[in-house]
Amino acid sequence: MSATLSSTKSRAALRTSARISVELLVILVVAAAALWLLGQMWSVVWPLIVGLLLTTLTWPVARFLRRHGWHPALAASVVMLLFFMVAAGVVALIAVPVASQSGELTSGVSDGIEKVRDWASGPPLNIGEDEITGALDSAAARVQGSVGTLVNGILTGVSTVVNGVVTAVLALFLMFFFLKDGPRFLPWLTRQLPGRLATDIPVVFARGWETLGAFVRSQAFVGLLDAVFIGLGLWIVGVPLVLPLAVLTFISAFVPVVGALFAGLVAVLIALVSNGPTDALIVLAIIIVVQQLEGNVFQPMIQSRGLGLHAAVVLLAVTLGASLAGIVGSLLAVPAAALTGVVWTYVREQLTDDAPQDPTTGRPAPAIPPPTTGDGVPTP
Repeated sequence: MSATLSSTKSRAALRTSARISVELLVILVVAAAALWLLGQMWSVVWPLIVGLLLTTLTWPVARFLRRHGWHPALAASVVMLLFFMVAAGVVALIAVPVASQSGELTSGVSDGIEKVRDWASGPPLNIGEDEITGALDSAAARVQGSVGTLVNGILTGVSTVVNGVVTAVLALFLMFFFLKDGPRFLPWLTRQLPGRLATDIPVVFARGWETLGAFVRSQAFVGLLDAVFIGLGLWIVGVPLVLPLAVLTFISAFVPVVGALFAGLVAVLIALVSNGPTDALIVLAIIIVVQQLEGNVFQPMIQSRGLGLHAAVVLLAVTLGASLAGIVGSLLAVPAAALTGVVWTYVREQLTDDAPQDPTTGRPAPAIPPPTTGDGVPTP
């Protein structure tokens, strides 16, 4: 005899499902509203993000000076001066030559795609022209647009337009204030927030700052190593446009997984057009070897995998970011995913059964922020 469904249990299950569905809907609406508000304030948020990213790169120097007795304003000023000197050297030695060769790089990639199409349509593949024309034409247009935007937009800078100038100026001013007064932020935030938020929010911010700094500095270092080794290999093989390709490799390192594939494809296409299939295969082998060294030696050494993100999550985050906001979205996708992971990890810590309990309330006690020195710098 078959079992009969319990009407009481069925109604309870439906009520639970309805309640969870409403709660999820509310969360999605709040998230959508937050993203919309972020988009409305993007003219302010984007300089803030750029300033934070620049600060993560330069903060170790400022922290070293502050710990050796330098006044915060003086340390920030010296770091800014060093940053301007390095930036001027990059513009004079790299950006200007690269910008002058960006047109050749774009046309070389386009010619390489055309050459691959001609090869695919002949023996032994004999792929029909109609089957590949649409896809490769679309790929050619996208690659040309991406290369031109990436090289010209980042290296020659958006300073040629008013919005770019405003963004750069605001980001640099914010960078100076972050270097000078950044350690005071968490103590100030603690005084402004009530109850548990006074501890929870600063702890999450501190962990997020550590994660963001680790990501930016490690990706910059890995990108530099990739650019040097791949650029050296291209120079030995005799591939033209070595400097633009090396710079493109460095920039692409900030987009994990996808960036390496994109930069490698461009280098192989340039080698195919200029030197032929043999040198293109050599370049492909060089890129594979360097990428293997990066994944198995460089990244573990500098702990760039400390983000705690699976490769599939990284790939999906980059894809989603690129579809939502183009190049900017792909650059910010992985840090955003890592910061989301930081928040989720902290929430899980507070919701676990073995979390420390507050004896007065019986609820999980918030984590204690790290101790700081007199100027707010976390102690080692």
